[in-house]
Amino acid sequence: MEGFWTVLANIEGPVLLWFQEAARRPGVNEAVSFFTHLGDGGMLWILLCALLLLFPRTRRAGLAGAAALVFNLALVNLFLKPLVDRTRPWLMVEGLAALVYEGDPHSFPSGHTSAAFACALAWWGTLPGRWRYAAVAAAVAMGLSRLYVGVHFPTDVLCGALAGAFCGWAAGRMVRGRETL
Repeated sequence: MEGFWTVLANIEGPVLLWFQEAARRPGVNEAVSFFTHLGDGGMLWILLCALLLLFPRTRRAGLAGAAALVFNLALVNLFLKPLVDRTRPWLMVEGLAALVYEGDPHSFPSGHTSAAFACALAWWGTLPGRWRYAAVAAAVAMGLSRLYVGVHFPTDVLCGALAGAFCGWAAGRMVRGRETL
């Protein structure tokens, strides 16, 4: 399987180098690095779920998001990352410099992206329209930030989005099935 990841890194590496050489800018680098760090440990999404749980009108969304994060933690961090064991891009792509330190050696799938999409999809069926779109936009931004800072390959982000979306869908379906909270 390691040969597969090496071939894929050779295909995806130029995308990350493009971000590094063409898209990165002073000021933007700091803003994107700050935003990506908000996803460390799922902290942004955990705080948003806690905030949603405080209000009766959004309690169902908070519960759905929290359940999605638990599902996502089990699927991505406890199962997929150790199983796949893909190396981080800066260790495989010559000339790539990560903008942030990432202590987790597992690159696939992106945990930051999956947590963001887990909440976004859980909230899709439980929040009013404008907030749904904001949640999805934030999830997309989180995924792009992981590419921008050079800590994930594009397939890590894509598969993280899919895994998170599945967890969010499952949690949202579970919570919407309950009569009252």
